[in-house]
Amino acid sequence: MSLVVCSVYKTLKRADTYLYVIREEGLKRVPSALLERMEPLQHVMDMPWRSDRDLARVRADVLHRALIEQGYFLQLPPAPDDETREFLGRIQQRDKS
Repeated sequence: MSLVVCSVYKTLKRADTYLYVIREEGLKRVPSALLERMEPLQHVMDMPWRSDRDLARVRADVLHRALIEQGYFLQLPPAPDDETREFLGRIQQRDKS
């Protein structure tokens, strides 16, 4: 178990999309093409994180591997489930009427 301090950024272009990096490294290992697509970024927080602790939407081993191997982890919004897609479809149909 190791302790890492992560910096978390969110993009202002898309809801629920976050970029995790090791604070000491900053954004230097994030590919420039990804940064360009996500800009502007807003720093959300720095958080101490242990490699054995899952986060709300990401397993600890997935986050740890991405931070060590790539230098960043990109968290995308969850895909809507079938019930949500059906609900949204009904709303869209109602709005067309």
